[in-house]
Amino acid sequence: MLNFECDYMKGACPAVLQRLIETNMDETLGYGADPYCRSAIERIRAACGCPEARVYFLTGGTQVNATAMYAVLRHCQGVISPVTGHINHHESGAVEATGHKVIALPGHDGGKLKAEDVERYLKDYWADENYAHIVEPGMVYITHPTELGALYTMDELKALSSICRSYRIPLYLDGARLAYALASDKTDITLEDIASLCDIFYIGGTKCGALFGEALVIPRPELTGELFSIIKQRGAMLAKGRLLGLQFDTLFTDGLYARNGLNAIETADLLAKGIKDKGYSFLIPPQTNQLFVIMENDRIEALRREVSFSMWEHVDADRSAIRLVTDWATSKTDIEALLALL
Repeated sequence: MLNFECDYMKGACPAVLQRLIETNMDETLGYGADPYCRSAIERIRAACGCPEARVYFLTGGTQVNATAMYAVLRHCQGVISPVTGHINHHESGAVEATGHKVIALPGHDGGKLKAEDVERYLKDYWADENYAHIVEPGMVYITHPTELGALYTMDELKALSSICRSYRIPLYLDGARLAYALASDKTDITLEDIASLCDIFYIGGTKCGALFGEALVIPRPELTGELFSIIKQRGAMLAKGRLLGLQFDTLFTDGLYARNGLNAIETADLLAKGIKDKGYSFLIPPQTNQLFVIMENDRIEALRREVSFSMWEHVDADRSAIRLVTDWATSKTDIEALLALL
């Protein structure tokens, strides 16, 4: 069975696993007060160009999103998200469970928020004489790449950042697949740009070569203050914090995070070309490691016998879109084997 269902089916990339083995018997302090976490924090600060940034390590994306929003938002505030945003439709209401409404706006061009939509919503909210009776928009949430694999451009990110800062609310970027966004040649946004234009973001590890783990980055420490106690209160603090720090220390050594991302993009590009050459079309143009391929329903059922993938949506009575995903370990042999079945 070929597996193209998601990008977190495998364990850790070899370099991360090797360091976990090599340091297994090391004795260190807990809760992130270890040399590996300290080193990882400095490496991430350097990569972001933010020497004063606060960096925290948590285990998963939903946990990071819910914890960060709980920490930053006031009790009466909600968070603006595209309707396809992960916090809106794929986190079991985790943000709402902390008491904060997700305010869903339309997504465009593969699930991206448009700056003009956000500005219009904020303007209308504050112009409403009854605004005090309505959930206050206290944050804007985006994913890069989006849930449909789309990428923001520098101009789009700048526009969103400008609006958020004019209304004095933070811009939050979910980077679950950030390695793949940074490796793509279809966007001009760098990690330093994200750190400059976003107020909170996280660097995904779980889908990008770590065994598990995400790095929450707050470029301007004054935005939140210290989050240690809140993270622990939410059950998100690992006693053996070094298991997270060690992985990010490895990922941000000698360009490993970038190489992991590049492999997924190169194999996705190879797959996209092969699919197009065979006459299939895409739900949205491929930009990163997620490909949404439109196929006849009977062809999909036949393919299921030999390939694992995700059903995405029905296109019409006879066709549907499926999602095929590459990752840091996908090989050209995997791509060739899949194309031979199409």
